[in-house]
Amino acid sequence: MAGSMAGITAVICTYPLDMVRARLAFQVKGEHKYTGIIHAFKTIYTKEGGYIGFYRGLMPTVVGMAPYAGFSFFTFSTLKSIGLAQAPNLVGRPSLDNPEVLVLKTHVSLLCGGMAGTIAQTISYPLDVTRRRMQLGGALPDADKCLTMVQTLKYVYRHYGIRRGLYRGLSLNYIRCIPSQAVAFTTYEFMRQLLHLN
Repeated sequence: MAGSMAGITAVICTYPLDMVRARLAFQVKGEHKYTGIIHAFKTIYTKEGGYIGFYRGLMPTVVGMAPYAGFSFFTFSTLKSIGLAQAPNLVGRPSLDNPEVLVLKTHVSLLCGGMAGTIAQTISYPLDVTRRRMQLGGALPDADKCLTMVQTLKYVYRHYGIRRGLYRGLSLNYIRCIPSQAVAFTTYEFMRQLLHLN
């Protein structure tokens, strides 16, 4: 619970930066709506309802955090438990802090972390697409059809379908997500040993 609240608080505090980054990244050469970061902040504030304009698309981000984290940790824990139960000599080694406890070998931990990230990202990706679409707001011609999370999900599904709509760009996102989660879970397991939590 504390981790979830910390994550949500961090997202709320940094969301305006993510909004401006998305808007600046979406600009096409020759069609610059914003001249820089400060100009983007000023324009969004004055033309999109003040501070509320910076939080367009926040709801899918917050809603997507729980399933992403939940499925990620569940998948990693399940793979770890199955691996250590079925093939302890192949995938496990004694923990640094408690030799009676088996932990995953580094390469196995990287593999399990990558698989956990893949599954979690696949499940929560439609919410990421929704967030991005809502963040871009007025930059898209169909912005008036994407004002709420549910409205955006329905619109994307009806007009683009599952593969070319709700999961558009997923393969590219895997390139970032899989190594990130692999390293994150391996680090998590290593830190548990260093802090004598096994």
